[in-house]
Formats: sequence, C-alpha cells, structure tokens
Amino acid sequence: MATVSPVVKPVSQIQLAPGSVVTIRDVSWQEFESILQELGEKRSVRVAYSNFTLEIMVPLPEHEKPKDLISDIVKILLKQLGKKYEPFGSTTFKRENTAAVEPDACFYIQNYQIMINKRRLEINDPPPDLAIEIDVTSKTTLEAYRVIGVPELWIYDSGKFTIYLFSDGNYIKSDHSSIFPNIPLTQMIPATVTRAWQVGTVQALEEFVREISRSSC
Repeated sequence: MATVSPVVKPVSQIQLAPGSVVTIRDVSWQEFESILQELGEKRSVRVAYSNFTLEIMVPLPEHEKPKDLISDIVKILLKQLGKKYEPFGSTTFKRENTAAVEPDACFYIQNYQIMINKRRLEINDPPPDLAIEIDVTSKTTLEAYRVIGVPELWIYDSGKFTIYLFSDGNYIKSDHSSIFPNIPLTQMIPATVTRAWQVGTVQALEEFVREISRSSC
C-alpha cells in the first residue's frame, strides 16, 4: 500500500481573493510566528490567533471604507476634546504563546506619550486604548482581544455598531464609549457610514461634524 505524504507549501503561496477567509487549526505559537515572518510586513491580509487557531482574511472595499470613515470620526472627536493620540493602524499585538490580533485600526490615547517614538512594539508596551474592527467576511474573535486586554473595542458589522468595554478580564457590551461618554455613537456611527455610501465620505463627515456641533451647543 502506497504511503501518502502530506503536501507542504508556504502559506505565502496561497492566493486569496478579496473577501476570502482561511482558518487553520492546531497551529502552535512557533508556527504562527513563522507564518507571520513568511507573510512579511507589507501584506494585504489580516491575521488573528487564539486557542491554537489562525485566521487569515483579505479585506474587501466594503470593509475598507467603514474602517477609514470610523477612524476619521475618532480623530475628529479627539480633536474636539483636545486629546492627543497616536494611531497604530493594523499593528500586530501579541501575548506570547497565547494570542495575537491585528485591529483594522487602533489608537493610543491615554498612553500616547510613551508610544510617540515607537517603531517596534516591545513586550512590556501597553495595548492600544481603542481598537476598531469591521466585520464583513469574518467575525471578530473577542478571545484574542481579551487576552491582549484592549480597554475598548468597537465592532461595525453590517450596519450595527457595538461598543465593548474590558472589565474584570472580560468584555461587556456598552451603550456608551468610555472615551466619548456623552456622544450617542451607537446611533451616529451607523448613520454616518450609511450616508457615506449615499453621498460620499467627505460629505458624510461634514454632516457628522455639524451634528456634533449642534449637540454640544
């Protein structure tokens, strides 16, 4: 009887179309690190790792537009509040041998000063204060974020916007952001994303700014 040998190919040779998601189970931390190195830093895919499971996702344009829009909203609100920040995009955040995650966007706010000159994350660096995920082709794994300990996580999923606050080792849903407690983001962000598809991003953001200005008067 012939022996069948497994086919082994580099992950980087996998051709994924936009919107594709690949889940690989039983991946050790060492294998995950090797895959990250193989994929390189200049890549279009996003990865998440927890419970020995690796997910590789290729974003769609439907994913990118809300990501940029919501990131712009965060910057607008922080500027209005006079808060400084450092954006860290889709940086890979790791908890050694346990979990890793790449937000669609993230911001250091409370800890922005210590991150100003960071070109590489160090093991003792704090997680970002706010992470943003856009769920189109895959669903965000809260477990990875729980391990990393990001204080606030925003998830936009098909018109629904959810805020999660990290408390006592777990995430709880909240109607309000701890960073912007007086702004009804669960209503305003979905409405602004919808407007962006209708009238364009610039006009949608202008309308958002006007609405915020009226509510703060």
